[in-house]
Amino acid sequence: MTPLHPHKLRALVVVCSSLACAGAFAQSESTTNSPPKSGAKPPAKSTRPPAARESVLQRQVNAQGQQIEALKKQVADQDARYRELQERLDKDAARIASTPVRPSAAAAFGGAAVADGARPAPAPTDGGERPVRVGVAPAATPEPQAPVAQLFDEPSVLTPRGHFVFEPSLQYGYSSSNRVALVGYTVIPAILIGLIDVREQKSNTFIGALTGRWGVTSRMELELKLPYVARSDATVSREVFTGSAQDNVFNTKGNGIGDVEAAMRYQLNAGKDGWPYLVGGLRFKSRTGKDPFSVVTDCVTRCVGNTTGTGLPTELPTGSGFYSLQPSLTWLFPTDPAVFFGGINYTYNFGRNNVSRTVLNGQTEQLGDVKPGNAWGLNLGMGLALNDRSSFSLGVELYSVGPTQQNGQTVAGSVRTQLASLLLGYSYRMNDRSTMNLSVGAGLTRDTPDLTLTMRVPFSF
Repeated sequence: MTPLHPHKLRALVVVCSSLACAGAFAQSESTTNSPPKSGAKPPAKSTRPPAARESVLQRQVNAQGQQIEALKKQVADQDARYRELQERLDKDAARIASTPVRPSAAAAFGGAAVADGARPAPAPTDGGERPVRVGVAPAATPEPQAPVAQLFDEPSVLTPRGHFVFEPSLQYGYSSSNRVALVGYTVIPAILIGLIDVREQKSNTFIGALTGRWGVTSRMELELKLPYVARSDATVSREVFTGSAQDNVFNTKGNGIGDVEAAMRYQLNAGKDGWPYLVGGLRFKSRTGKDPFSVVTDCVTRCVGNTTGTGLPTELPTGSGFYSLQPSLTWLFPTDPAVFFGGINYTYNFGRNNVSRTVLNGQTEQLGDVKPGNAWGLNLGMGLALNDRSSFSLGVELYSVGPTQQNGQTVAGSVRTQLASLLLGYSYRMNDRSTMNLSVGAGLTRDTPDLTLTMRVPFSF
């Protein structure tokens, strides 16, 4: 039986008590004052004394009072039960309101907010069916969205707090260059006394790396990168006017540990009020790889202007030979259905003092103080989700590298170099913990590698 509302039950008690009292007094009045019916014998005159009649009426009133008290107790019990049900409903509403919501597609790229009306119903906790409000369609559980295909070294999304990302990667780069060198002097224009050295160089570079990223907090992550470098160069040259009609080929190789890198990134804002997500970063590069000054150079006297030797290293270095520090600022702006991202960075290279290099026959050539040029970097890109597993990215990366200085003076022939690459990327989510990223880069300037292929497979734990 459905319990009555407490207010309705109170009204019923009042009515019942009123009717009970009215009935008792009416019965008493009718007993004492009702006229005899026609043809009927008049009732016998009561022989009870007035005190006895009052005692009967008092017993009736007491009985009615007991019924009223019972009804009042029932009302109190119903009121307590009603309050208990109300408290349970309030607790359920608070629990539903605090249930976390799985991120949407925009939130997968930085954490966009979810509308209140789109909050899904809480999952059942007792193995029963999912609670659904009458007249409202159940909210569909969103599938994990495809991540943005990574184009640049800096990732677009930070690692969640307490999670670890292990990312093996492999990069291949190919570059070629042609150079014509004039070794001699001119008497009058178009008449050269000396040699013309025509060179064509082809370089192949493989870089395998193991990268680990740890989410320290919800806004900060740490990164460590361990690279391994394998290089091979082929230089084709011919010295004109020497009577030789055959090209000379000089092959050289090198492999080993590269320069170990460590980085820290921190999210600066929450990306609200139309602002993009801003992430500041700091990257430090060591010189654990074999630097250019520790390999033997095929140079006897040519390095000082003569024509013997090739001037090329007999073994290729695997590191830059200098420490560097790179602060950066990365931004991410999710919009449906695309995500725009980019960043700016500045690389400061620390100089070295008393640098020397080894040439053939164990000789050493002193170079003095060497300071490589610093570099400004800028990158812009856009990511577009193709479906719930794959996405496509397009971007451009620019670098401006300053000239190298030796003993406080700019090295002869060293100028500011402009590097530019056009990058295309594709990402495929294999499962909830791993993603495959493939990017292709094409050089837009003569000093940029002609082709760059990069494969990344991050695993999340």
